[in-house]
Amino acid sequence: MRRTTVTTLVVALIAGLVGIALMPRVPRLGPHTTGDAELADAARAAVTDPSGYRGLAVALVENGRIRTAGLGDRDPAGRPVEPGTPFEIGSVTKTLTGMLLADQAATGVVHPDDALESTWPAVTGPLREVTLAELASHRAGLPRVALGSPLAWAHLMWANVSGGNPYAGQDVDTLRGTSDRVSPDGGRGEVHYSNVGVSVLGHALAAKAGVAYPDLLHTRLLRPLGMTATVVATRTDDLPANRAQGSRASGRPLDPWTGAGYAPAGIGPWSTAEDLARLAAATLAGTAPGADAATARFREDGDTRIGYGWFTTRHGDREVVWHNGATSGFRSYVGFERATGRAVVVLGNTDRGVDPIGRRLLGLSEREAGAAAPVVPGWIGAGLAVAFTFLGGLSLLGTARRRELDRVTLLAASVWAFAYLGLAHRMGDWLVVPAWLWPLGAGLSAAGVALAATRWRALPVLDARVPWRRLLSVASSLVAAVLAVAAVSD
Repeated sequence: MRRTTVTTLVVALIAGLVGIALMPRVPRLGPHTTGDAELADAARAAVTDPSGYRGLAVALVENGRIRTAGLGDRDPAGRPVEPGTPFEIGSVTKTLTGMLLADQAATGVVHPDDALESTWPAVTGPLREVTLAELASHRAGLPRVALGSPLAWAHLMWANVSGGNPYAGQDVDTLRGTSDRVSPDGGRGEVHYSNVGVSVLGHALAAKAGVAYPDLLHTRLLRPLGMTATVVATRTDDLPANRAQGSRASGRPLDPWTGAGYAPAGIGPWSTAEDLARLAAATLAGTAPGADAATARFREDGDTRIGYGWFTTRHGDREVVWHNGATSGFRSYVGFERATGRAVVVLGNTDRGVDPIGRRLLGLSEREAGAAAPVVPGWIGAGLAVAFTFLGGLSLLGTARRRELDRVTLLAASVWAFAYLGLAHRMGDWLVVPAWLWPLGAGLSAAGVALAATRWRALPVLDARVPWRRLLSVASSLVAAVLAVAAVSD
């Protein structure tokens, strides 16, 4: 017994030391700096806590002059962010779609109060009665997303678990079919943020012009502004070269989002700090096509109003026009202040918010700028980290100490012990939970394996009255463990 105990402890200690080398590594804003050094220093000063960030691209517009800088790493390999590094921009795209409406209205192609049916006759459901202005300002009474079928919801949940693309396969026809199934609810006329509404607006404007949304965007907005690095990736083949890699703030890599259906709302567009600075500068100056979209027209709450895509928020005695973006592994912020003539762009390649950094660069105080909002309630990711780290090892130790036991059951428990470790490594929020807990879990699982090994030779291969049932149960358990780990792996 003493020999078994010593062996188990030694194995656990060795596994714990190995686990230190393999434990989760939370991203931290790296020392690399490119572009304007003074701006880079100002951006670093605006970051109150560098944990959870990997790289940032920033731009600042003052007196008509654009300055850009890159900070940290664009991927886990440590390649530096540059001012021209492409990032997913997410919902910042909604400002572009709103500007397309303002541009098309200015040229007389459409009127903001036109009903959807006059612009996109293919929409035949109740949504056909809402106006283009309602869609652009989130006042059409539509939900944020409308997945419809249980299969679509299952796909969304799976994508969240696996770190995949929840919008894969959702093209323009998919969105049009969705628009025929949804109805404006009792909130019509009030601001309720909707990816569905802005996506329908973008495709409606494109249908009126007789082209696809990316082509309309390029022709009417991107090309006139010289935004040559901005692309809409409706397929993985469209993804830009030398792009930043997105991840969780806890370090887990995530797939890019692509898809034509929700492109006008921010699924698929990539841009750079340089390009978005051109957009912000021209919008601030009123020279961009559709710049009037940034004019606040409708009230969301006491401090915030909205135009066509652009929000205008009061911070004390100052007023900032802005929009942000959030995809699974990226955050973005574009804002400007008319009173000072200053505009800012901040792009990040983790899911930790960058809005406070942007507001600080605009000159707001730390209190007015606020703190980055958590991606999900901290206890969820923390609970996954702690539970999965220790659950497998504790279960294996309990199984290895049972009187009635066989090799097949012990093997399954051993596989699950390390499967749980893999799930904890990938799914746990190690920005909240200390990463050194993971090596402790690795040591606990290794101790269970060591204890199991001391009993292995004395155990029967299979001890069950109905052997095939036991084999089927264990086989399904092993398959589940392999699939669970595969789902969250790169």
